[in-house]
Amino acid sequence: MEIEYRDNADIGVEQAIDLYKRSTLGERRPVDRPDIFEGMLRNASLTVTAWSGDHLVGISRTLTDFTYVAYLADLAVDTEYQKQGIGKRLIEETRRRLEPECMIVLLAAPMANEYYPKLGFEYNPRAWMLRGS
Repeated sequence: MEIEYRDNADIGVEQAIDLYKRSTLGERRPVDRPDIFEGMLRNASLTVTAWSGDHLVGISRTLTDFTYVAYLADLAVDTEYQKQGIGKRLIEETRRRLEPECMIVLLAAPMANEYYPKLGFEYNPRAWMLRGS
């Protein structure tokens, strides 16, 4: 199966929500709020997607200044396509679009705690969150 990676794909809100539901990330994202998802897609600085034909199978959604720091807000891969290197490649494609000095930071989902160290990420216990209403 050939997977194509794009950073210029026009992704519909329902298409994105469907992917998040088909990944484990849908459990922690507002999949019942298309209005929020629309803002998530529109306001991301960099979105890289993975496609099997015309079927969206993965997404990397990043907020960044492209030079110093990039916050990898979402990394979602359809569960039927996981363990094939798609998540790793989405991160590589994201990194390729950033300046070499730019660091990538993220908050890992509990199920992904073992995944990110394999990709070279270092654990940092100093993350803080101030939740919205």
